[in-house]
Amino acid sequence: MACMNLQLENKLALITGSTAGIGFAIAKALAAEGARIIVNGRSEARVTEAIASIRGLIPSAKLDGLALDLSKADAAVETIKRFPNVDILVNNLGVYQLKPFEQITDAEWSAIIETNFLSGVRLSRHHLPRMKMAGWGRIIFISSESAVNIPVEMIHYGVTKTMQVALARGLAETTAGTGVTVNSVLAGPTR
Repeated sequence: MACMNLQLENKLALITGSTAGIGFAIAKALAAEGARIIVNGRSEARVTEAIASIRGLIPSAKLDGLALDLSKADAAVETIKRFPNVDILVNNLGVYQLKPFEQITDAEWSAIIETNFLSGVRLSRHHLPRMKMAGWGRIIFISSESAVNIPVEMIHYGVTKTMQVALARGLAETTAGTGVTVNSVLAGPTR
C-alpha cells in the first residue's frame, strides 16, 4: 500500500466505527502512514477481524483493539481511561435508518443522536484540550453530504450530520494558533 508520508509515525489515532466501511479504510491508510491505530467496533470478533485484515496488508501496522459501543456514555469513559491521550481522533461512528419523518419516534431520535453526534462530542470534549496543550492534534468528523442535502427518507440521519458539521466548525474556531485542527468530511454514498 503506497503512502504519502504525512509525518504520522507513532501518532496515536482513534477511529471510531473502524471495523468496516469508511472507518476501516481510514484505519488502514493511517496504519500505512506509520500511525498507531485504535480499531474500534462493538464486538471483539469484528475488531479482531479488522485488525487481522489490516495486518495482512500492512504487516508492520501498530494496532490496538477497542471493542466498545461508543454510542454509550460509559463506553466513552472506558475509552478515555484506556487511551487518555490520542493525537488523532476520527469521529466516524454512525448509523442510518430509512424511515418517514412522521414515523420516527423520540426513542429513535435519541438513539441516532447518541450514536452519530454525542459519541463525537464526548471524545472531542476530552481530547481537544489535551491536544491544545500538546500543541498538535487532529479531530475529524466523518459527516455526510446529507448534512446539506437532507434526504427525505432519513431526515433524522441528515440532522445528526448537520449537527456534526456545526460542532466541528465551532470547535475549529477555538483552535486558532494552537497547532490543532478540527474538520468535517462530507462523504457521499459508499458501498
